[in-house]
Amino acid sequence: MARKTGSSGVETARDIRAAALSLFAEKGYAAVSMREIARRVGVQVGALYLYTQDKQSLLADLMIAHMEDLLAAWGREDPQSTDPLARFDAFVGFHIRYHLTRVDEVFIAYMELRSLTPENFARVERLRRLYENVLQDILIAGVSANSFRLTDPRVTTLALIAMLTGVNTWYRAGGRLSPERIEEIYRDMAHGLIGAEP
Repeated sequence: MARKTGSSGVETARDIRAAALSLFAEKGYAAVSMREIARRVGVQVGALYLYTQDKQSLLADLMIAHMEDLLAAWGREDPQSTDPLARFDAFVGFHIRYHLTRVDEVFIAYMELRSLTPENFARVERLRRLYENVLQDILIAGVSANSFRLTDPRVTTLALIAMLTGVNTWYRAGGRLSPERIEEIYRDMAHGLIGAEP
């Protein structure tokens, strides 16, 4: 398919990222070639290198953008409450809502970590740690305030994030449960993990 005349560089860059995201999620990073990405966008394969260094850079950019967007979105939604349970509930709801609307990004962010070079892995891991630390700090504050009862904030943080992110593996829009009801159920389960009163 030929590229439309007059397409801007910004649009082409956006289309390349969208095509890479879709193909990586559909087939897996290792199975996708730059030629296939170019074909999906409608450009010659050589044109891709005007926008990205290589396929690895595309993957890293997608994963870093996902984590940066996640952190920025939480920064806008964080209630900054001094009540640890209120802030915890806000985090749980935010995490579920954010991730349910970005299925491909979430899938790639977790399943393709193994495909990153060590340097790119370190960049993504630093951002993941920043996000995990948000929840860990909430848990520590809750323990200090005698609002939460848990043994190890770090382990509980990792268990909670795995549980909350796991909703993407089974949720389907239009199913029996609304996103709001799923939030309620997960919030109740999360309260159990941190020993909080319902």
